[in-house]
Amino acid sequence: MTSFAPDSIVLNRKLPLWYQVSQSLRASILGRSPQDPLRLPTEEQLAGHYGVSVLTMRQALKELEDEGLISRHRRRGTFIEPQARRGSPVRLLGSVDAIVAQQSGMTTELLDHGSAPVPGELAEFFPDVREVSTYHRLRSDEKTGEPTNHARNYVRPELAARIDLDDLVRWPMTKVLRDEVGADISRITDTVEARLADPETSKLLQVPLLSPILHYTGVTYDADGRPLDVAVIHYRGDRFSFTVTLDAT
Repeated sequence: MTSFAPDSIVLNRKLPLWYQVSQSLRASILGRSPQDPLRLPTEEQLAGHYGVSVLTMRQALKELEDEGLISRHRRRGTFIEPQARRGSPVRLLGSVDAIVAQQSGMTTELLDHGSAPVPGELAEFFPDVREVSTYHRLRSDEKTGEPTNHARNYVRPELAARIDLDDLVRWPMTKVLRDEVGADISRITDTVEARLADPETSKLLQVPLLSPILHYTGVTYDADGRPLDVAVIHYRGDRFSFTVTLDAT
């Protein structure tokens, strides 16, 4: 039986290796194509793929097993759970792959895209451009079809010229910029606020007007500290919570 082939990553030694590996593997699982095999490589093969110890790999797999994304069977192997529910807490630990993982695994519809003047509230991030490229997407639970969040991305025009719209239906913007466009992403800053659903969000997410939502703003920077993309995402308050883990080392 052919095994599922996960993506590769460059590990950050300042963060727990098991966490980075679990988030990378999670993103690969949630972003897989329907025809991809469900069986994962062995622990030893995965450890070699990621360049970590088998013990670290085992800890990463346990995280995914606890989440319900995989199941492990003695002598048979480890398998992706095709019907696992994908709406899970957003966990922030300073890893680009963690952001990619969280945004993966949902049915995505591109509602509209085009060019627009830089919004006043985002002017500080784009002081050298007058217009940005915008992308508005709606994400829904694959199993139930229930809308979970809608996102607007504001991207520098020179990067947007290299974006394939088909990639935005399959992958999060962070992955598209890094892996398809080749942007040198150095960090992402995240801000989460509690807000009330406006008429547009209420309609898109199918929640009552003025019901609680989570308002997320993520700013993606390159190695020179220049913002490349600003993502503004509204999450259903009854489907998501945010967990921030601090590494004491």
